[in-house]
Amino acid sequence: MGKIVSAPAGRPLKGMEVVGLVILALAMVGLFVNPGFIGGIFDRMVTRVKEVVVNAYLTGTLACAIICSVLMGRVLERLGMTDAMLRVFMPVASWLGINPTVVVPGVYNILGDINAAGRIAGPVLKKAGATRDEQKIAVATMVQSQQSFSTFMLGLIAMSNARVWAFPVVILGIFAPLVVAPLLLSKTIYRDCKRVSVDELPSFTPKTGALQTLAGGTREGAELVFLLIIPAAAMVFSIIGALDYIGIWKPVENALTAALSALSIDPKTGILSVLASPTLAMNTLKDTAAGLAPKLVVGSFILAASGFPLQVIFGQIPAVWSTNSNLSEREAMEAAVLGAVLRVITAVVLALVLTPLIVR
Repeated sequence: MGKIVSAPAGRPLKGMEVVGLVILALAMVGLFVNPGFIGGIFDRMVTRVKEVVVNAYLTGTLACAIICSVLMGRVLERLGMTDAMLRVFMPVASWLGINPTVVVPGVYNILGDINAAGRIAGPVLKKAGATRDEQKIAVATMVQSQQSFSTFMLGLIAMSNARVWAFPVVILGIFAPLVVAPLLLSKTIYRDCKRVSVDELPSFTPKTGALQTLAGGTREGAELVFLLIIPAAAMVFSIIGALDYIGIWKPVENALTAALSALSIDPKTGILSVLASPTLAMNTLKDTAAGLAPKLVVGSFILAASGFPLQVIFGQIPAVWSTNSNLSEREAMEAAVLGAVLRVITAVVLALVLTPLIVR
């Protein structure tokens, strides 16, 4: 009599396999009940991505601005800008007990673009032996600076129209965070820091020729735009498009409006800064500032002079820094989010405390 052999037990389902089965079941139900639902989500995703990638990057000026920013950053680096910054910041860094290169991305961001700042400053931090915590401080500090000189100039016009004395706002809102953010973060969250002397740091001024610097800078800028930034923007706005079609995004947008109003930030320009473009926000603010409360103008300017919009914090910074530093995408994003939170706090404090003292 033959021996009965039981069938081997099947491989147990893994967590993501369960998720996949649930999604498959929902998709089949959706195809039966509302066949256009999945197609509608995809269409809204494509529409959202097109609005940014095509209109802002490909046919707009943003891609050219980023390429020129990388070029300008490489030229300044070749002319000794990085080494000069470290010399200036060294006494403060020594007092803080931190690697002075943490300020490099923030300063390059003021001069150019946040993506170019990461592309240039990430390797500088690695070469200087900055710890992972110090590199996170550098990202969080970088988010305290505006990404475009036009944002700065339009903000000055807006404050002038609102009869606000801009000098204290610029000093406390733009330059002070380059010191305050490293001080605060190195003593609380990111404490793995070490003091280094200028003699321990290598030279960061390259020896490339003029033509090689120019050609290499423009090529590097183009690679940054097409291989990192546009894919990151597409990722973020495709998610927003899907949430918008489902009906989740509008309540989020409404909640954001209410939150900005409560934080003494003009909701109209604040939403533009957070979701679209700080430069566009400041261009709008200069036309409406005369009719707004001065505190809203100051709060909106400080928010715009930052690492926003969200696509930069959740897409571009993780993509750029994970390929140019020792940080993973998650570590870079967490540091960027922390920097954004600090920026919002700065906007609220300056709007409420400083504004009454500087209105003319």
